[in-house]
Amino acid sequence: IIYEQEGVYIHSSCGKANDQDSLISGILRVLEKDAEVIVDWRPLDDALDSSSILYAGKDSSSVVEWTQAPKERTHRGSELQSSYEAEWDMVNTVSFKKKPHTNGDAASHRNGKSKWSFLFSLTDLKSIKRSKEGMGWSYLVFCLKDDVVLPALHFHQGDSKLLIESLEKYVVLSSQDNRILLVNCQNKSLSQSFENLLDEPAYGLIQKIKKDPYTATMVGFSKVTNYIFDSLRGSDPSTHQRPPSEMADFLSDAIPGLKINQQEELGFEVITRIDLGERPVVHRREPVSLEEWTKSVDSEGRLLNVESMKQKIFRGGLSHSLRKQAWKFLLGYFPWDSTKEERAQLQKQKTDEYFRMKLQWKSISEEQEKRNSRLRDYRSLIEKDVNRTDRTNKFYEGQDNPGLILLHDILMTYCMYDFDLGYVQGMSDLLSPLLYVMENEVDAFWCFASYMDQMHQNFEEQMQGMKTQLVQLSTLLRLLDSGFCSYLESQDSGYLYFCFRWLLIRFKREFSFLDILRLWEVMWTELPCKNFHLLLCCAILESEKQQIMEKHYGFNEILKHINELSMKIDVEDILCKAEAISLQMAQCKELPQAVCEILGLQDSEVTTPDSDTGEDDNVGTTCPTSAFPSNTFPVLAASEAKDDSSAQTLASPNACRLTPA
Repeated sequence: IIYEQEGVYIHSSCGKANDQDSLISGILRVLEKDAEVIVDWRPLDDALDSSSILYAGKDSSSVVEWTQAPKERTHRGSELQSSYEAEWDMVNTVSFKKKPHTNGDAASHRNGKSKWSFLFSLTDLKSIKRSKEGMGWSYLVFCLKDDVVLPALHFHQGDSKLLIESLEKYVVLSSQDNRILLVNCQNKSLSQSFENLLDEPAYGLIQKIKKDPYTATMVGFSKVTNYIFDSLRGSDPSTHQRPPSEMADFLSDAIPGLKINQQEELGFEVITRIDLGERPVVHRREPVSLEEWTKSVDSEGRLLNVESMKQKIFRGGLSHSLRKQAWKFLLGYFPWDSTKEERAQLQKQKTDEYFRMKLQWKSISEEQEKRNSRLRDYRSLIEKDVNRTDRTNKFYEGQDNPGLILLHDILMTYCMYDFDLGYVQGMSDLLSPLLYVMENEVDAFWCFASYMDQMHQNFEEQMQGMKTQLVQLSTLLRLLDSGFCSYLESQDSGYLYFCFRWLLIRFKREFSFLDILRLWEVMWTELPCKNFHLLLCCAILESEKQQIMEKHYGFNEILKHINELSMKIDVEDILCKAEAISLQMAQCKELPQAVCEILGLQDSEVTTPDSDTGEDDNVGTTCPTSAFPSNTFPVLAASEAKDDSSAQTLASPNACRLTPA
C-alpha cells in the first residue's frame, strides 16, 4: 500500500451535493501489485471486505489470507511518508486474486454502490483534472488512455496533494494549465524488482548509499543501483554506458575503501589455466538427536569428542530439541570443554552481568534521556524495527507479545554492552531466531553478543566487513566460473551488489525461518573451511547461472531474479553444493594464493567427516591442499594472450599481479 485515504467520495447525483443519498463514501488506495502500480477506489462497504487481498509477511514461510485487513497493516498517506517501514521491510507484498476485467476497464459493474468501484494501472493513465482552488472540497478526475473518464473523486477529509505526491514517484506529471496534469511514463519507468521504492530522485539515492548503505540496500539494492546507473548513463536508452574504469571510480566513491581493479598494465596480463578437477558428490545426514548428544557427554557433562560432534552438526544440523543446548557451544557462550557445574557457574555470572547492564538504561530518567541523543536514536530505531521483525512467526505475532518486549530489551541492553556500535538496522533479524530457540532473555543476549562478535564488521560505519566479503566473493566466483563472471560484468552486474543482503544478515531474508535455524548452526561449526558462507553464495549463483545466461538477463532482470529467489532456495541442496565446491577447491594443487587465504587453506586442510566418525556419510576424507605459488603464475604478454582462446584471466581485486622486473 503506497497511499490510502478514507473519506474520498463520488457524488453520484450531480448538482445535488447536499443529498446524502448521492454521496458515496469510499477508500482510495495506490498499491504495488506485481510489476504494476494500481489506483483503486471502492465504496466503504466493499473496502471493508479485503478477503481478496493476500499479504505475504516478511518472514513469509507462508502466505496468510486475511478476511479483514488488520489495523496495523493500514497506513494513511501522511503516516507512510514518515514511516521507516518502506526503508526496511523487504517482503511486504500485496497481491490480488485475479478478477476478470479488460485493460483500462473503468468499473466492475455490480448492483448498488459497488457499480462505482474502479481500478486501473498507472500505465493506462493519460491525465488528471484538478478542481479549482477555493471551490469547496477538492476533487480529481482521472482520464485513461482509451478516453475513459472516471467519476470525480471528492476529498472530504484533507486534500489531494498527498495523492499527487505519491503518483509523482512513478510518473512525471506536467501541468498543461492550472487544472490539467498530463502523465508521462517514459522518464520514470516502474521498477521490475522490489516492492518498496525510495522517495528520492537519483542524486538523492546516491547520497543515501553514501550515508546509510544498510538501509538503502535493505530497501532493495537493485532499485538503488538501477537509479545510480540511470543517473550515470542519462535517461536516453541510446546513450553509451560509461567505461568500467569510470563505473569503478563511482562505486568506489559511493562505498569508500572498496578497491576495484579495472586498470590495464602494458605488456602483461595475469593468465591462469586452473583445472579444479571433478567436483565430488556430497550427501547429508540426519540431524543430531538429543540421544546422540547425550551419549557423547561424560559423567561431568563434558563433550568427549568435540571435533566429531562439530562434523556431525555440519553434516546434518541439530534436532530442534537440542538447539537450546548446543547453540550455546556453537556460538561460544559455553566453552566446549566445560563441565556442567562450570556452565552453571558461568550462567549465574552472566545473568548478574546482564541485569546490571539492563539496569543502566532502565534507570535513565526522561530528563536524562533528553540530553542523550544517541540513546534516544538507538531506542527509536529499536522500537520501530522490533515492531516489524518476524511478525508472521507465531512466537512474535499479535499485540503486546512478550517476545517483542524481550527483543526490545535485549537490543537496548546490547547498546549498553557495545555503546560504540549501538544498534544498527538488521541486528533485530540476527537476534530473532536466537530468542526463538533460547526462550530465555539472558541466554539469548549472550548468544547474540557472541554472534555479533562474528558479524560486527558488517555493521560498522566504514563497512569494512562488507567491502572485504564482496571482494572475496568476486574472487571465488571468478575462479569457479570466469565465463559467468564475464557475463555479469557485461551486464553491469559484476560487482555482485545483489548479494549485499545475503552477506549483511547471513541469508536471514532468503530462507524460511526454520531453514535459517539449520543454515546458521551449520555455518557456526566453522567447517569445512573459512568463509564457508561465501561458498554458499557461489552455490546459489551457480544454480541460477543457466537461467540468467540462457534467457540473456540484463541488469534489471538479474537483480529482479536474485531478489525473487527469497524463500525459494532449498537449504539442503545449497549446503551440499557449497560443501562440494570446498572439497573441489581443496583437492586442487594449483589454487591461487588469494583463494587459499580466503578459505584459510594455505597451511591447513578442508576438514570433512571421515570413516572414524562412525557415520556412513558418502563423502571424501580430509583433503590436503597446496597453494599455487604467486611467483610461478603463468604469465603471457598481452599480445600472446589474445591468440590463446583457452586462457582465462583471474581479474579479481585480490589476484596476484606481476610486473616486469
